[in-house]
Amino acid sequence: MAVAVELDFTGATMEQYDQVLAKMGFTHGGTGGPGLIFHWARKTDDGFHVTDVWESAGQFQEFAETTIGPLTKEVGLTAEPTVTIHEIHNYLTQGS
Repeated sequence: MAVAVELDFTGATMEQYDQVLAKMGFTHGGTGGPGLIFHWARKTDDGFHVTDVWESAGQFQEFAETTIGPLTKEVGLTAEPTVTIHEIHNYLTQGS
């Protein structure tokens, strides 16, 4: 079942977000990791917020453990993000 994942990184910068994105080999407007359907990020008053849609919670958890966690630490983010996961009833993608 598809899930929406919200991550709040407190005390982080958009520069750190961009560094993590680059370390993942991703580019702005490009494709993401296996199982990722959609991703967007925004600056907040005290860090940044990411909202994703994943094919399953398991795919997100695996990517978070093997990729997001280690790479955020590499760029100096030591605090764990606040993570909220929501089951999705439906989602739409870009039409043709």
